[in-house]
Amino acid sequence: MKKKRVLIIEDERDIADLISYNLERARFDSLILSSGRKIIPQAREYKPNLILLDLMLPDLDGLEVCKQLKKDKDLSNVPIIMVTAMGDETDRILGLELGADDYIVKPFSTRELVLRVKAVLLRVYPDETALTDTILQIGPVELDSLKHRVHVERTRVKLTMTEFRLLHELMSHAGMVRTREILLENV
Repeated sequence: MKKKRVLIIEDERDIADLISYNLERARFDSLILSSGRKIIPQAREYKPNLILLDLMLPDLDGLEVCKQLKKDKDLSNVPIIMVTAMGDETDRILGLELGADDYIVKPFSTRELVLRVKAVLLRVYPDETALTDTILQIGPVELDSLKHRVHVERTRVKLTMTEFRLLHELMSHAGMVRTREILLENV
């Protein structure tokens, strides 16, 4: 199955690299752009399945970038998730009214961001199993990270959110040693 491509439009390099790293770990391809000026030709060339868009870009407002993307015949159907520090209700409403499919306020959890990317892609591509690691299975234990469900030998097991995250972390890194510090940081 071909990896889904995520275009990251973010001018803060550390944040862009963090997002890209976590998307790559979740088996996505990603491309980082730090400017909104030449987004249309670059996006057409990359052909993203989803766009993560910062609103506070140095050269062109992210809302204007969103408008341009939604007007372009080749890119108008590409889902957009706005990732920004602008968290007021009016900002969120405006972003969604302009065509964003989701809105994430900085600072954010990278785990939540990846899950939201997967959820939007599942809505857009419902017939594809493109999100290869949404269901983890080791022996009789099956964990569905999108539905937050765990089954052991086909019997559903109820877990707290912390228990679920811990199990997900351990199953995602099966066979690897995870220190207490890493577990605390990731869970």
